[in-house]
Amino acid sequence: MDISKSRIVIATHYLVYGAPQALREYLIDQKINRLLFIAHPLQIDQTKSYCEKIKNGEIICKNETKIRSRRQIANYFLEIFLSIKWFLSEKEKFDMWIGVDPLNALIGIFIKKIKRVNRVVYYTIDYVPQRFTNKTLNNFYHWIDKFCVKNADEVWNVSCRIAEGRENVRGLKMDLYCNQKVVPIGVWFDRVKKLPFEQIKKHQLLFVGNLLEKQGVQLVLDAMPDIIKEIPDFHFLIVGGGEYEDILKNKVAELRLENSVTFAGWIKERKELDQIMADSALAIAMYDSKKDNFTYYADPTKLKDYLSAGLPILLTDLPHNAKEIENNKCGKIIFYDKDQISQSVIQLMKDENNLKEYRMNATAYIKKFDWSIIFKNNL
Repeated sequence: MDISKSRIVIATHYLVYGAPQALREYLIDQKINRLLFIAHPLQIDQTKSYCEKIKNGEIICKNETKIRSRRQIANYFLEIFLSIKWFLSEKEKFDMWIGVDPLNALIGIFIKKIKRVNRVVYYTIDYVPQRFTNKTLNNFYHWIDKFCVKNADEVWNVSCRIAEGRENVRGLKMDLYCNQKVVPIGVWFDRVKKLPFEQIKKHQLLFVGNLLEKQGVQLVLDAMPDIIKEIPDFHFLIVGGGEYEDILKNKVAELRLENSVTFAGWIKERKELDQIMADSALAIAMYDSKKDNFTYYADPTKLKDYLSAGLPILLTDLPHNAKEIENNKCGKIIFYDKDQISQSVIQLMKDENNLKEYRMNATAYIKKFDWSIIFKNNL
């Protein structure tokens, strides 16, 4: 595809920077002829729906609306209306509609039916068998997913497990629905700050993400007394927030770890987050397979973020790429267990030559996931 001559729509929901925003940046950098970027906030984020109009890589205007309802179903209908309205304000026909999630892909399929766009890509960032607790609503969601897979020209899945999940859970045979392909989560490799090994905090462990029980941060805290016996200046930096935060803070107090644990809260400035990741020696990503039905199908962004900063990862084997990360010696699979955490942290942090090698491996491995490479190969 000659992007400089292309007319593309991206329709997505948003909370923080992710794959849709990376695609937007890539197309702008490529001086795309015409781009409509339509974005709606998730229900938990009562901000604005907006539409950017971009011509030859330059933003020429931005439309916004603050209209939102407290009822999620009402917002869905509002978003459908806004997406169609903003698109139809453009008089020309577009080459491609990239719909991120079933609702946005469904709109694109309708637009194609009225012959205003040539191709529709259904971009699946996440997939879970039980999206909603309401059975009727959950079945309807998966009916839309099936409809979009059947009617889109191409389906981008962030992991190989999504197509497998559709077949095993919903009966969408991969040999029949063969328009699916893997388009993984990426990083902007050259933008991420990396520090020389001599300048990092060699005894700092990092966690970034939602503070939920299933993320296993409490196990790290339980492991810390044993770690500190071997590494007295060990420090655990926690970036993020969530429903489990107060429980974790109480545990820190109970274990008298106040001098060894820092809760940094959510850091939305990407440069600041990159600096924090660059400072740390090692990262952790514990997923409880008994309570987490999301990560199994996903391509967790934070794993790629950790690796892009040169951080080796201690992780459970739930993510689809856990074994690949371990095989490339830029991470280590461990059980969801405090003793495994303490042993692995001590082993890596006390062997600086091994830690340095793992960090070099992380940087070498993640290069192939640069967003520019991913989008160039798939557009």
